[in-house]
Amino acid sequence: MSVPLDERAARRILVLASALILTDTMFFNAVTPLLPHYADEYGLSKAGTGLLAAMYPFGTFTFALISGAVASKLGVKPTVLTGLTLLAITSVAFGFATSIVVLDVSRFIQGASGSFVWTGSLTWLVATAPPARRGQFIGIALGTAIGGSMIGPVLGGLASVIGTGPAFSIVAVVAIVLGSIVISVKGAPAPRMQSVRLIGTALRDGGIRLGIWFVLLPALASGTIFVLAPLHLSDLGLGGFAIGACLLLAAVAEAVMSPLIGGLSDRRGRALPLLAGLLGTTVFFGLLPWPDTVWVFTLVMIGALMATGTFWAPGFSLLSDASDRAGLDYALAFALMSLAWAPGQAIGAAVSGAVANATSDAVPYIAVATTTALTFLVVRTRIKKYAPVASVPSMA
Repeated sequence: MSVPLDERAARRILVLASALILTDTMFFNAVTPLLPHYADEYGLSKAGTGLLAAMYPFGTFTFALISGAVASKLGVKPTVLTGLTLLAITSVAFGFATSIVVLDVSRFIQGASGSFVWTGSLTWLVATAPPARRGQFIGIALGTAIGGSMIGPVLGGLASVIGTGPAFSIVAVVAIVLGSIVISVKGAPAPRMQSVRLIGTALRDGGIRLGIWFVLLPALASGTIFVLAPLHLSDLGLGGFAIGACLLLAAVAEAVMSPLIGGLSDRRGRALPLLAGLLGTTVFFGLLPWPDTVWVFTLVMIGALMATGTFWAPGFSLLSDASDRAGLDYALAFALMSLAWAPGQAIGAAVSGAVANATSDAVPYIAVATTTALTFLVVRTRIKKYAPVASVPSMA
């Protein structure tokens, strides 16, 4: 699915894909500091709050294969434009919603829009990126996406001051502007017209299964922390804007790290950062239940999010590398990414909220730490088979 673009053209696609992903993550994360507000406004328990947060990944999961089929059969432009249209409509609906039902439904459709935006954007990016710099390009795009997660809590904090309607209407305007840019861009890769049935065959590849796991795992961890951490910070006395500032600090650290991790995975192989991420996540999630002051908890939270952020660039790269070897269209590979991310995020948000509500925050945090520790023990001797050094092939 590669096209003969020079380095400058590939960088332009990188900028565009990064902007698209940034916009999606901006709105996705804008809701995080507002969760305590919605919990108070609608009388939600931790389980109800987790369900609201989980509606986005539920939507992403539901439309993952559909977005992959659209990208493979119609191309990346229609896929991205579909996502931006849904995002523009639902951001306004969410902003002016007056009932929890409207919030939940809007959030579900926003998850669908994210599936289309991410599948189309990453397919476009990986198809045009230099193969030997795939991890770095993905890392840059994901670093920019994390930039969206920085702006998101700030936007959420602003919404707590000026109102959600005006604040979230900004997202709709940005989506419309980006849509006009997408329409004007030339040189999009031609669709490969693969059937989604090929996914079943591709799943026999151990590298693809491993790549899926390393997308699901950080989604599970971040889904857990993005529901429980804001509620805990609220219990410690912080308001929406201050909670957004704490999350901003974490996002800055993760955004700076992501391109570096992507480049490292190109030079030293995908295994090194993935194994380091497993160890770091085990340690920091094991520490999360215990701090009872704002600053200590924020520092541990930053460490936990940096550790989980270590997975994204090499995990996505591992999945695209394995797709090359299996002959699977990137569009379908990144549909698999959505299928992996969404359950992790939904389970992390909804189940962790319900479990914490029934027991304590310590139980879901320790469950994540245990999962990453067990993963490290299982894969540490096998991972290099699927993620060797300099494992990025050129796709004909």
